Amino acid sequence: MSIIIKPCDGGITAPAGFRASGIHCGLRKNAERRDIALIVADKTCSAAGVYTTNKVFAAPVGVTRAHLAGGKARAVICNSGNANACNADGYDKANATCKALAEELGIAEEEVIVASTGVIGVPLPLEPILTGIPKLHAELDITAEASDLAATAIMTTDLKKKEYCFSYEFNGTTIKMGGICKGSGMIHPQMGTMLGFITTDAAISAELLDRALKAAIADTFNMVSVDGDTSTNDMVTVLASGLSGAAEITGEGEAYDAFCAALNTLCRTMAMAIAADGEGATKLLECNLYNFSDIAGAKTLAKSVICSSLVKCAMFGADANWGRILCALGYAGVPFDTDLVDVRFKSKAGEILVCENGKGHPFDEDIAKSILVEDVIQIEINMKCGNVNATAWGCDFSYDYVRINGDYRS
Repeated sequence: MSIIIKPCDGGITAPAGFRASGIHCGLRKNAERRDIALIVADKTCSAAGVYTTNKVFAAPVGVTRAHLAGGKARAVICNSGNANACNADGYDKANATCKALAEELGIAEEEVIVASTGVIGVPLPLEPILTGIPKLHAELDITAEASDLAATAIMTTDLKKKEYCFSYEFNGTTIKMGGICKGSGMIHPQMGTMLGFITTDAAISAELLDRALKAAIADTFNMVSVDGDTSTNDMVTVLASGLSGAAEITGEGEAYDAFCAALNTLCRTMAMAIAADGEGATKLLECNLYNFSDIAGAKTLAKSVICSSLVKCAMFGADANWGRILCALGYAGVPFDTDLVDVRFKSKAGEILVCENGKGHPFDEDIAKSILVEDVIQIEINMKCGNVNATAWGCDFSYDYVRINGDYRS
């Protein structure tokens, strides 16, 4: 059964049963920048989360992981401006935030997802959050503007707000799925400071929701790298209200497959937006690796190319230095026949073959440059040893990346 997945308006408040808000509570010095967001469901939801693999993880990650162990949640609160990571009182403050919000909303503490993003190792001021919670609650709304405020409030070095929504029909019922995310630097595969919050009005068991989210993450968020640093705070969570009117998804089959397709579309869109908005980035890089023997190897190879600092620098300079791509494939630790590899560069300006069977293919440097000056570049690699494909996303390295990260705390 084929389904049509369509973009729609409304972000995280588009699915039935969700409200959102975003305010300035005082964590940021600039009063014009919102710094705390809230998402609340009208009822207890099936919930799931995927978290950073960094052994040094922020207190909110530990608290949320414990809260979602039972597969249920009702609210998400996220502050920007401070990561609440590597602090002696981090867990105390994350738990205090959950307690205060739970009391304000009249729900259980365990139904609260808590997240933070910002500078690591700086104690989190708790008073602005506690003071801001009643205002967050009072300003909750179902409008698209409310989702927009929440999406803006979680931004740190992001230059662009990241807010999306998709819908699909199954057995005559429309199901919606919305998401907001943030991420610009400290982004690397394996949940990699990247945060994503997803809402849906699908009815689905917590077990299947967890399975679907992990599968989607593996092919989307975990295939993104901006700078090779896996954050301490990475988290993607999903809440399913079940208020669409569709029958509950309790097992694998057409309904589950349709849900997974929509979730993958949303996660892919958010992941690409994070890559495109990398700190100092001028170009989105997409590495499409074709015709390999196995999926694990294909993913590793594609990510190796997208993670290469030399490839990133070459793309910034519109330099068709394909040798750096073969080099990145070669140190990925995956066996392959170097004499089979073809490499092409592609953009809306055209495409050009630069390497054939592991050797240089004559090409016009001026044409190659005209292709590589575009803001979206595809690196197409044909391994010619199977039928498995993989895609990874990243960005170029510009002078601004060093500038941004050289004075991040100021």
